[in-house]
Amino acid sequence: MLQKDSIAYNKAYALALKIVNLYKGLSENHEYILSKQILRCGTSIGANIAEANGAISHADFSAKMSIAYKEVLETKYWLSLLKDTGFLTESVYTEIYADVDEIAKILFSILKTTRIGK
Repeated sequence: MLQKDSIAYNKAYALALKIVNLYKGLSENHEYILSKQILRCGTSIGANIAEANGAISHADFSAKMSIAYKEVLETKYWLSLLKDTGFLTESVYTEIYADVDEIAKILFSILKTTRIGK
């Protein structure tokens, strides 16, 4: 199981802070629908990792990490949509997308390890 100070947890928490700030900026520009979607899934990644930390079984841990990984994929989708509709600049998109992609790789590696160990 991961510790609260794990790389995955720390990176997901740092991402959540960026996502909250992104949401604030989008809301100030009167974009409410897409911004709520990115806020929900972008902050859910870390929340699911935090829940995995308290898992009561190997299967529970794997399930929570799987949900976190799926939230990463959804976050990538909303980031791309926000960029392609002009709500995000290329530089903001590239910075946040790189963070999300790094977390995706970490979570995928964790999932491969936990699923092989079954």
